[in-house]
Amino acid sequence: MSSQKRVAVVTGAGTGIGKSAALALLKDGYHVALVGRRKELLEKTAVDSGAKERAMVLPADITRPENVHSVFAKVKDQWGRLDVLFNNAGMGAPAVPMEELPLETWRAVVEINLNAMFMCTQEAIRIMKAQDPKGGRIINNGSISAHAPRPLSVAYTATKHAVTGLTKCISLDCRKHDIACGQIDIGNAATEMTERMTKGVPQPNGSTMVEPRMDVKHVGSAVLYMASLPLDANVQFMTIMASKMPFVGRG
Repeated sequence: MSSQKRVAVVTGAGTGIGKSAALALLKDGYHVALVGRRKELLEKTAVDSGAKERAMVLPADITRPENVHSVFAKVKDQWGRLDVLFNNAGMGAPAVPMEELPLETWRAVVEINLNAMFMCTQEAIRIMKAQDPKGGRIINNGSISAHAPRPLSVAYTATKHAVTGLTKCISLDCRKHDIACGQIDIGNAATEMTERMTKGVPQPNGSTMVEPRMDVKHVGSAVLYMASLPLDANVQFMTIMASKMPFVGRG
């Protein structure tokens, strides 16, 4: 594998965790397709990597099946194979009581966090099982919301629990194709999405608390580690989190 071109697709690659993972993969020599909604942010990721010649900017709304198909077709056409898919793109919803959450908001979260991840996975499997050498690795962004909810987070938490089921099914069903699948569950990486934690976020006991965060680059390093394993080894689940955040215990 060392002399062969290594190819990765990262969704949500313009900001935060996706950008951190894309930068880590590019620094390690991967060819990386940068997928996301905003072209200018994807282009900044490519430039910031210092390896623009190995980055492919692919702006797309991956909740639309035709766009997902187009993204993976371009990667296969350009680079001939796919070794790693980091299913990272996702969103939350406003913190409102469950019974007040608009159905269209619920559906929007399900579309990106679950349906888009499933469609990207299907396309990746089709390429990976048919290529030579066959196989590859799919890494899903679960979040520690795949284990425990925050208050008023039903759409995000329900979809992230569903991601765990998807991860297990991919691992089981794709063994025969030499496709490994693991999940990274991230807690309080310092990104735009967690900026609010520096001002205080609601806790289960009704209080508000400022929560510790960690540098997002540690997440990129963790994704690279998972990606770099030989296909006969797999990190099934990894939790990486700010050491002092309220998660372990009764919080």
